[in-house]
Amino acid sequence: MSEQLYIYLSLIFILAGFVKGVTGMGLPTVAMGLLGMFMPLPIAAALLVIPSFVTNMLQLFTGPSVRLIISRLWLMMLLIVVGTVSASSLLITINPAWSAFALGVALIVYAAFALVSPSFTVSQAREKWLSPVIGGVTGVITGATGVFVMPAVPFLQSLRFNKDELVQALGLSFTVSTVALAVGLYLHDAFRVEQFSLSFLSILPALAGMWLGQKVRARIGAKRFRQCFLLFLIVLGMELILRPFV
Repeated sequence: MSEQLYIYLSLIFILAGFVKGVTGMGLPTVAMGLLGMFMPLPIAAALLVIPSFVTNMLQLFTGPSVRLIISRLWLMMLLIVVGTVSASSLLITINPAWSAFALGVALIVYAAFALVSPSFTVSQAREKWLSPVIGGVTGVITGATGVFVMPAVPFLQSLRFNKDELVQALGLSFTVSTVALAVGLYLHDAFRVEQFSLSFLSILPALAGMWLGQKVRARIGAKRFRQCFLLFLIVLGMELILRPFV
């Protein structure tokens, strides 16, 4: 790999890690959008596997609420695994771009509504039965499209977590979804273990960007954080909408 290409890769993953550090999500979306401009998507996806997993794990364990979050969300996570592994064959047989288009529309509508209206919350009684339902639906959508933000992200935001707990909860959801999707694709012979080696090139830049983003997040208030979070959902939705046309 040339020095110029490695510098470009490093800058991409610093930016993607920064977005993730501030908002708790977005590393794959930002990195894939930029990497896809100059390399085949399968290679770009291979580069994302390890840095995505590592940053999600760090996001989950950076904070005091890990055990509380896991004990609260374990059933949702279990259904994410079941749904993702069961539906992962769809990612191979259908074009995920148009499914991602619909998800992008839903994200933009949700985020725009949330920006101009009061926050909505899910009561404890409703959370008990909604959690596994949301997990199962998120799993099926993840398996079919490779996108694991809906409906898990708005659901987690509605559970009255503070900003740092929300980031940890997102880290848990994304870690479980990433591993489950990798397992599902591997079981369908669509994921090569040897591609992991490409990912290690991007770990340090992603971690550096994530560290910078976390420093920024620590300096902004809960209201500003929520606004940044929702604005990022709109950006994410726009990226998903554009996928069928690029």
